[in-house]
Amino acid sequence: MATKTAMITIAGRPNVGKSTLTNQLVGEKIAIVSNKPQTTRNRICGILTKGQTQFVFVDTPGFHKPRTKLGDYMVNVTKSSIADVDLAILVVEPVPTLGPQEQTLIAQLKERKCPAILAINKIDTVEKENLLAVIAAYAQVHSFDAIIPICAKTGDGVEDLLTQCEKYALDGPFLFPEDATTDQPERQVMAEIIREKLLWCLEREVPHGTAVEITRFSERDNGIIDLDATIYCEKASHKGIIIGKHGEMLKKISTMARTDCERFMGTRIYLTTWVKVKENWRDSDFLVRNFGYRE
Repeated sequence: MATKTAMITIAGRPNVGKSTLTNQLVGEKIAIVSNKPQTTRNRICGILTKGQTQFVFVDTPGFHKPRTKLGDYMVNVTKSSIADVDLAILVVEPVPTLGPQEQTLIAQLKERKCPAILAINKIDTVEKENLLAVIAAYAQVHSFDAIIPICAKTGDGVEDLLTQCEKYALDGPFLFPEDATTDQPERQVMAEIIREKLLWCLEREVPHGTAVEITRFSERDNGIIDLDATIYCEKASHKGIIIGKHGEMLKKISTMARTDCERFMGTRIYLTTWVKVKENWRDSDFLVRNFGYRE
C-alpha cells in the first residue's frame, strides 16, 4: 500500500499552547513546555506515523517582537517554517480580537498561499457559546480550510484536528523511521529538558537568559548514561540564583531534569551540572550560533 506524508507547521503567538499541542498530537513529550512565553527557541519536528501516513509537525517559536539577536533568530525560524509545508495550523486563544501577531501570521499565510487550519485552543477556559464570536472574528479576515476548537492540555478536539490534517498528506515515502517521534538529537533533547526545568523553577528574566550545553554524553556497557551539562546565564547575580542557597536550587533543577531525561531515554542517567556566566550572550551572533540556534 502506498505511503503518504504531511509536513505541517504549528504557529502562533507565545504561550498559546503550540508545544503542548505538538506533544498531544505525537502522543509523547518531545517539545518542552512552561508557563512562560518564548519557551520554544528552535524549530522542532514531532513525528507521528499512523498506518500508511506519516505526519511531521513543525513546532515553532512564538511569533513576537524581538529585542535580542536570539529573538531575531526565533522570529526568522517562525517565518521560514510557513514556507514549503503542506499545511499550517494557526493556534490562537479563545478571544474574539486579533492581535498584531495573528494579523502578521495570517498575512504571511495569504502571501505564501499556504493552506491553513485555525485551532482555537484553551476552550476549557470559556463558555462554548463564546466561541462563536471568536470563530466569526477570524472567519472575517481569512478563509481557513477548517476552524477547530481544541484543548491541547486535555486532548479535547485534537483527534478531529488530526483527521483534518490527514487530508493534506501527499503520496510519497516516509521522511523518518516509523518509530521516530522527533528529529532532535538526544543531546538536544537532554539540553531542552534541563532548560525547561530552569523555566519552571526560576522567576522573571533569569530563565530567559539561560542556555544549556551538553558537554558529555556517554553510555556505559550496562546502559547507564553519564551526562554532563553546563548552564550558561548572563549575569553573576543570576548564577547565584540558579545555584541557590547551599546549592539547593541547582540540585532541585537537576533532579527534576534527570527524572525526565531517564523517562525519555528509558535508562538510568548520572547527571552533573555546572553554571557559568556569559554576559549578554543573547545579543552575540557568535554565541547564539554557538549554543545551537542556527537557521
